[in-house]
Amino acid sequence: MKKGIHPEYRDVVFKDVSCDFEIITKSTIKTTDKITVNGKEYPLFKVDISSGSHPFYTGTQRVMDTEGRVDRFKKKYGKK
Repeated sequence: MKKGIHPEYRDVVFKDVSCDFEIITKSTIKTTDKITVNGKEYPLFKVDISSGSHPFYTGTQRVMDTEGRVDRFKKKYGKK
């Protein structure tokens, strides 16, 4: 491999902000946030949805509509 052209590949914590789910995995993502897990400091990347909160994996249905898109769609194309 050529030196200096590849991004840094390191352990990163991905944290789901909608529930208390964290996973440590390897990534090249750049982030300034840090978190301490089991006494070791890792870079932190926050995500909105993960396997800890996704309806397919949890078996629950949730509507994440922060901008009213679902209501506008139902109003426009719903039964009249």
